[in-house]
Amino acid sequence: MAIDLTVPQLGESIVEAVVSKWNKQVGEAVKADEPLVVLETDKVTVDVPAPAGGSLAQIAHKEGDRVKVGDVLGSIAPTPQQAATPSAPMRSLTPVPSPAAEQAASATSARPAPVAPAPSPAAPPSASAARGRPAQLTAVSGDGGRVAPLTPVARRVVEENALDPTKIRGSGPSGRILKEDVLQQLDTRDPAPPTPVVPQVPARRTEREERVKMSPLRRRVAERLLAAQSNAAILTTFNEVDMSEVMALRKAYQERFVAKYGVKLGLMSFFIRAALDALKAFPEVNAEIDGDEVVFKHYYDIGVAVSGSRGLVVPVLRDADRMGMGEIEQRVAELAAKARSDRLTLEDLQGGTFTITNGGVFGSMLSTPILNPPQTGILGMHNVVDRPVVRDGQVVIRPIMYLALSYDHRLIDGREAVQFLVRIKECVESPERLLLEV
Repeated sequence: MAIDLTVPQLGESIVEAVVSKWNKQVGEAVKADEPLVVLETDKVTVDVPAPAGGSLAQIAHKEGDRVKVGDVLGSIAPTPQQAATPSAPMRSLTPVPSPAAEQAASATSARPAPVAPAPSPAAPPSASAARGRPAQLTAVSGDGGRVAPLTPVARRVVEENALDPTKIRGSGPSGRILKEDVLQQLDTRDPAPPTPVVPQVPARRTEREERVKMSPLRRRVAERLLAAQSNAAILTTFNEVDMSEVMALRKAYQERFVAKYGVKLGLMSFFIRAALDALKAFPEVNAEIDGDEVVFKHYYDIGVAVSGSRGLVVPVLRDADRMGMGEIEQRVAELAAKARSDRLTLEDLQGGTFTITNGGVFGSMLSTPILNPPQTGILGMHNVVDRPVVRDGQVVIRPIMYLALSYDHRLIDGREAVQFLVRIKECVESPERLLLEV
């Protein structure tokens, strides 16, 4: 009896998904717990394993179909024979003759067939024709008796130029017609009249368009970003930060940092630590609005926007204020790797009190990030560029990064937003403050 394959529970508040990919076709063998179908939700990708071994008997929902929790995706026929030999279902469709039937067939084949009138001389059928494939194109060779075959290249040239193969003398073994023979025939035939030039009619624009449904993740991101702009009073303030001290610190301690923690000392850990310092000084940026109440959060779950295989995702570092620089870099690298390989879980993505996004890794000079609801602040990092700046009355070249803070103006005033960003600037330009906490 077939076993149904159903849509499992997908996580909190997720009730539907899209069938992204079937890993097996109907009739193919499957093993118990083998990932059989991939479901894509608006947050994560879920592999649905086979509940039992056997063969895939039915696919109820094709790739691209929307399904809900509990829907039947397909069924599995739990037959050990099919699991051992995937092609068994196909062979079982051909009846196996009995011994008596085989003897009757042998006797029938032994009887002489009626003698038919001798046909005109022709080439014997090739092995490929006997097996049902098209017979090889042949032509009468130059000796006037036998029929000479054409090489594949010669046959293509003959077909492309509408030549009569019976008028071509073959120079290959046994009169086989070669490409050179066809080309020689092309050189000697009468030139064809010029073909009138037909003006090209431009194709309609729609014929050069492609329509693809938005993935659940992309659709959910679009909905959230639109809701953020509709339901919050988003304002952005900017500043610039001199990265000289951070660059020097990374250069001095990079090798020892890698040897101890197994990851490189990047920029993200400095900005996360600086953001934690600023969030403690300005708690409104770590809060959210719930109706007519403000929820102040005395924990710091920092979301780090990363680019995954299916688009932008924001995994969360839980209790980032309890992590050191090494642990922050390790955790960020781990979450980025999981995002690229579609291994993020719902736990990795849920929550978050403040978000940091780094468009600088893609070369962005400046941007205005959009809030990640229900958060009230998001910090945008950008690329580091050598720029002329004034220090002590002198124009010098320094590695400069532009920073952007988008915030919900319903809760955060401009003064607090500017001071928050200045606090981050001060921490990054004097990284010893991150260690001394002053």
